Amino acid sequence: MTSTQRRVLLAKPRGYCAGVDRAVQAVEIALEKYGAPIYVRKQIVHNVHVVKTLEERGAIFVEETEEVPEGSIVVFSAHGVAPVVHEEARGLDLRTIDATCPLVTKVHKEAVRFAADDYDILLIGHEGHEEVIGTTGEAPDHIHLVDGPDDVANVTVRDPEKVAWLSQTTLSVDETVATVEKLRERFPKLMDPPSDDICYATQNRQVAVKEMAAQAQLVIVVGSTNSSNSVRLVEVAKEHGADAAYLVDYAKQIDPAWLEGVATVGVTSGASVPDELVQEVLAWLAERGYGEAEEIESVEERMRFSLPKELRKDLRITPV
Repeated sequence: MTSTQRRVLLAKPRGYCAGVDRAVQAVEIALEKYGAPIYVRKQIVHNVHVVKTLEERGAIFVEETEEVPEGSIVVFSAHGVAPVVHEEARGLDLRTIDATCPLVTKVHKEAVRFAADDYDILLIGHEGHEEVIGTTGEAPDHIHLVDGPDDVANVTVRDPEKVAWLSQTTLSVDETVATVEKLRERFPKLMDPPSDDICYATQNRQVAVKEMAAQAQLVIVVGSTNSSNSVRLVEVAKEHGADAAYLVDYAKQIDPAWLEGVATVGVTSGASVPDELVQEVLAWLAERGYGEAEEIESVEERMRFSLPKELRKDLRITPV
C-alpha cells in the first residue's frame, strides 16, 4: 500500500461541547481568582487528561462532599448532583460553584415537574453514572432506571396511564429511540419530555461518526473509558460500517497492528476531550503515512453557555 492511498477522515464536530468547555473554564477561573486549592466533587468531566492537568494547577478532586474541608470552595461537576449534595455543602459551610451542564439541569427540572404531577418517571440511562444518580436524586420515589431496550420488561409502575420518560444526555440516540419504542409498546400513554434530552453535542458527534464510519475501515475515538459519550462513539462506528473501532486516551495507546491493511482511518473524540489530544493522534498517523486529514462535517456547532452564576457574580460578567 502506498502512502498516497492512505487517508484520514476527521469528524467535525468533535471534542469539547459547550457544557464541558463551561465546566473546565469554571475550575480554571476559580483557580485564577481564588487560588489553590479548589476542590471538585467527582471528575469535572470524564477525561483523564483534563483531570490530571487541573490537578497540576491546584484542583483537588474528591468523591464525596464530606471530604472537602469546612468553609472551602467546591465545584460541582458537569454531570450534576442530587439536591442532597447541595444540603451537604450547606452543612459544611462550603462555597459552591455549580458547573452542572445546563442541558443536564433541564432534565433535572423535567424530573421535578413530572414528579409534582405524580408521574412514574422512566429514566433511560446507565446504572451508576453520575448524571443518572443526580437526576434520580431529584425525585427518588418516582424515578425508575431503564438500562436499554432489554431492561424494559423489568419495569413496574403504579399506574400505566401516568408514565413519562427522560434520558441521560450522553446515550446513543439509536438505542434511546429503540428503548422508547419498547416502552411505548408497554405503556401506550407514555409521556414524552418537553424537548429531546439527548445532548445536541452527543447527537452531532454520533451523526458525524456514522458518516465517517461508512468510509473508514478503522475508527479511532479519543476519549476515556468512563466517558459515556465516547464509549457510544465506538459502538456507533462499529454499527455503521467500520471494521474496527477503538477508544484511546493518548496517541501512544494506538497499536500499530490496527493499521494493517487499512487504507482509511477515521478519527473523532468525545465531548470532554481537548483537541490537542486529537492533534497528537493525527501526528502519529502522519508519521505512518496517513497524510493530511479530510474533515467530515455533519453540522456546524455554535452553542455557548454562560459561566456558572457564582463566577459571573464575582467576575461581574453579563450572561451571554
